[in-house]
Amino acid sequence: MVETTSHEPDGPTAGHARLGDFCRWLTAAPGTLDLGPAGHRLVEHLTAELRAGRPPAELDDAFDELEELLLMAGHSAGLGSFRTTPVPGPAYRALPVSGPGHPPLHVLACPHGHCGRVEVPDAAHTSRCHVFAQPLRAIGLR
Repeated sequence: MVETTSHEPDGPTAGHARLGDFCRWLTAAPGTLDLGPAGHRLVEHLTAELRAGRPPAELDDAFDELEELLLMAGHSAGLGSFRTTPVPGPAYRALPVSGPGHPPLHVLACPHGHCGRVEVPDAAHTSRCHVFAQPLRAIGLR
C-alpha cells in the first residue's frame, strides 16, 4: 500500500539539486563506473551522513569531490543531468489519465523532501531512494 502525504518542501525550488542528482545517479548507475575504493568510501560517507540527518548543504565539499571522481571516471557530466549517451530505459513515462473511473493521480518523491527527484509510480510502487534507503513517498496531485 502506498502512503500518501500532503507535506510539501518549503519554497518553489525546494531541495538540494545535487542531492537529487546523486539519488538519480545511485538509482540509474550503481556500480557502473569504477570510482575505486576512495569513491566507494565517499558514496558511503555521503549516504551515512544524509541518513543521520545532516543537511545536504553541509556536504557540498563531499559532493564536489564526488563530482571530480565521476568526471575522472569518464562520466562527462559528473553528477549533472546532461549526458552524452542515452539513459537505459524510458527517460520519461506518461502520467496516468485522470477522470472518472481512474485512481487519483500522484507522483513519487524524495522521502524526506530534500531533493527535487520526482517519478511516475510504477504498478508495484517499488521506486526507492538509494540515499536514504527508503521508498519514495507518494504525493497527490491537485
